Amino acid sequence: MSTPSLKSIVVPQVLDAALRPVHWDDYVGQKQVKANVRIAIDAAKKRGGMPEHFLFYGPPGVGKTTLAHLVATTLDAPLKSTSGVAIERAADLAAILTNLDPGTVLFIDEIHRLSHKIEELLYPALEGSHLDIVLGKGPSARTVELALPSFTLVGATTRVAELSGPLRSRFGGGIYQLDFYTDDDLRDIIRRSAQVLGLTAPEEVIERIAARSRATPRVANALLKRVRDFSEVRERALTAALCDEACKLFGIDSLGLTKDDRRYLETLMNGFHGGPAGVRALVAALHEDVDTVEHVYEPYLLRLGFIERSPRGRILTPAGREYLNGDTLPI
Repeated sequence: MSTPSLKSIVVPQVLDAALRPVHWDDYVGQKQVKANVRIAIDAAKKRGGMPEHFLFYGPPGVGKTTLAHLVATTLDAPLKSTSGVAIERAADLAAILTNLDPGTVLFIDEIHRLSHKIEELLYPALEGSHLDIVLGKGPSARTVELALPSFTLVGATTRVAELSGPLRSRFGGGIYQLDFYTDDDLRDIIRRSAQVLGLTAPEEVIERIAARSRATPRVANALLKRVRDFSEVRERALTAALCDEACKLFGIDSLGLTKDDRRYLETLMNGFHGGPAGVRALVAALHEDVDTVEHVYEPYLLRLGFIERSPRGRILTPAGREYLNGDTLPI
């Protein structure tokens, strides 16, 4: 078996990293969030200090991590990244915070996964730049205060409601919601990504990919690369017809819905007569878990207006019925 060349290993990762905007002008959409964050950063730079902590929340793939990178780049500061699930013990948090260089931007993705104990340890770190560590047990236990270097925490989450109120209140730099993207913004993102990837993408292709991107930049970039791969393997030019053919193979229809989305809608219509259906009954019928249904399937179906969440359960809307009664084949 031949060993892959260094080029074949490195190039895809380099290209993927290049798709992430490194300048504010390249970051498309979320205009109000960008404006507020830049004001906070510029004000802190004029004072000669670090900005207060930021919290970004919204659906997966809408640019929370990219904003953290831009904050660090604008401050000319190092960025250290971790995730809420990786910080399990007090020692984990202490190791991260005490090893930060002064002026670091600390990015914690999925910050809602932090335990309440870890959250409580964060409070003095965010407010007073110190960490209180308890040494020993019982009557001999004592609290040691560790001084911390100045840093800015950038938290990101898809479930802001799961953060405790006291933790949310520590984000003095602002708590910002990132929303889904418009087709116009997605087209701009796809044009830039195509240029970075060295692709000649006609406007018809850009429009088709944007329409199928579920209003999410991450999905847009992933679909662009999949269509590129299809074009290269089939040795055909990147055209609208080829894009449609590729998406049919991928099982992605003209709205960006997949067979799993259709299965959700069909189960709601055929299994529950359009609803209302309790989420746990629907989950059991789909053989999925609640998190997958609530955070993977439903957000985009809600945006399209195909379903509603009511106190009595999920309801298939007239628009959802019309979709199912139309052409059911992916196009």
